[in-house]
Amino acid sequence: MVQDEGSSSVTSSPLQYFSLMSLSPGIGSPYPWLKELKSEDRGLYLIHHLLVCANHVASSSIDNANLALERISLHASPDGDAMQRIAAYFTEALADRILKNWPGLHKALNSTKITSITERILVQKLFFELCPFLKLSYLITNQAILEAMEGEKMVHIIDLYAFEPAQWINLLQSLSTRPEGPPHLRITGIHEQKEVLEQMAFRLTEEAEKLDIPFQFNPIVCTLENLDVESLRVKTGEALAISSVLQLHSLLAIDDEMQKRSSPPSASKSLNSNNLQRVLHMKQRTLGEWLEKDLINIYSPSPDSASASSPLSLNASPKMGSFLTALWGLSPKLMVITEQESNQNGSGLMERVLEALNFYAAMFDCLESTIPRASVERQRVEKMLFGEEIKNIIACEGVKRRERHEKLEKWSLRLELAGFGRVSLSYSGMLQAGRLLQSYGFDGYNIKEENGCFFLCWQERPMFSVSAWRFRRYD
Repeated sequence: MVQDEGSSSVTSSPLQYFSLMSLSPGIGSPYPWLKELKSEDRGLYLIHHLLVCANHVASSSIDNANLALERISLHASPDGDAMQRIAAYFTEALADRILKNWPGLHKALNSTKITSITERILVQKLFFELCPFLKLSYLITNQAILEAMEGEKMVHIIDLYAFEPAQWINLLQSLSTRPEGPPHLRITGIHEQKEVLEQMAFRLTEEAEKLDIPFQFNPIVCTLENLDVESLRVKTGEALAISSVLQLHSLLAIDDEMQKRSSPPSASKSLNSNNLQRVLHMKQRTLGEWLEKDLINIYSPSPDSASASSPLSLNASPKMGSFLTALWGLSPKLMVITEQESNQNGSGLMERVLEALNFYAAMFDCLESTIPRASVERQRVEKMLFGEEIKNIIACEGVKRRERHEKLEKWSLRLELAGFGRVSLSYSGMLQAGRLLQSYGFDGYNIKEENGCFFLCWQERPMFSVSAWRFRRYD
C-alpha cells in the first residue's frame, strides 16, 4: 500500500481560493499561494482549469487555452498524486489537439516518435499484472466457456485479440479436470504481430502436452478491421466460442469515417458562477465520485450527443453491423464480450473530456491505492497505456480516433440487431472472481451483476462490462 505520499484521491472541502479566481483565464502570472495548497485543494484547482482549457480548445480560443495550459503545467506532474498525474496527461492531449491546427509543426514535433507494437504489448501485460480487471475478465470468460461447452467433444475458441496466454492456460487446466475428459480443443488467435501468435502457440501447445489434451492453435496475422471471417475455418461438429476483450470498439472508427458527419460538434456551455459555488460547498468525496456525480452537470450535453445515444444511430454503423452479422453467421454457442463501461464516443470534445476524466480518474485512483508513486511499472502503464488512450480520445478525430468506448446498453442493442441472444453469466463465475480479488488482496474492487451481465467496478464505479451472447435463429 502507498504510505506517506498524501491523499490518494481528491476531496472537495470548501475552497476560499476559488472566490479569488476569474472563471476565464486572464493575463497575469499564476497565484503564488497555490504552491501552499493541500493536495485536495490543488486537485480541484487542476480540474477547474482543465475544463476551462478544454472549453477554450473546443471553441478554438487558442490564446486563452494556452494561458490555461501554462497555469495547469505549473502544478501537473506525471509522478505526483493522482490528480497531478491525470492533469499532466490531459494537458498533453489538449496541447496535441491544438498543435494539429498546424500540421507541419505537429508532424515535425512527432517525426522521431517510434511506435513499437512490442512495447505496447509489454505495457498491456504490465496492466494485466498491476490491475485485476483483465484477470477478472479472463476468469469470467473461461467459466462461461466451461459451462457452455459441458459435454462437447470438439471445441473451437476464437480469440479476437490473442496476446495473453495466461487466459487459455487456465482454461486448459480446467478442461483437463472434466469428469467426461477434455475435449479436442482448437484456438484461433488473431493478432497483427506474427511473433505474438508464435509465442502464444508455443506456450499453449506446451501446456496442452503436459495435460494430455488434444490441441491445435490456428494463428491469423491481421488487424480486427481487416479480418476475413471466412479465414476462421469453423468446422462442422465444432462447438464454437468467441472471446473479445476490449476490441470491438475500435471498429466504430471505420464507421465514423464512412458516415462523414455533416454537422460540426456544437460548442459546450462555459462554466458559470453558480456551478462554481456548487464546487465550493460539496461534501467530502473521492475524485471519482465528484467527477461522476457533480462534474457532469457543469456542461449540458450537446445536441449531437443525444443523437449519438439514440438506437437509431446504430443504423449508421455498417462496419460494426456487418462484422457482428458475420460472427452470427458462424453460429457460435457462446460469445463473451468485455468492453469499457464509458461513453467516450461522442462527437463533441467536451463530452469526451468529461467522460474520459470520469473514467481515468478512477483508473489512476486504482493504481494510487496499491502501487507506490515512484514505481517504474506504474509510470509506464500510466504514460504508455492510459496516456496514449487519453490522447487518442481527446486529440484525434475520424478513423484515427480508435478509443471509442460505449456502455453495455448500446452494445446490447447492436448484438440483438445482429441476431444474438443474451446468455446470463453464472453465479459461480462471480464467486470465483470474488475469491480471486481476495487472494490477491485487491481492496476497493468489486463485481456487480445486472440482467445476467457483470460489471467490474472500482469502489462503486463500473469500469468494464462482461456480457455473454449466443447464436439465435431468426423466426
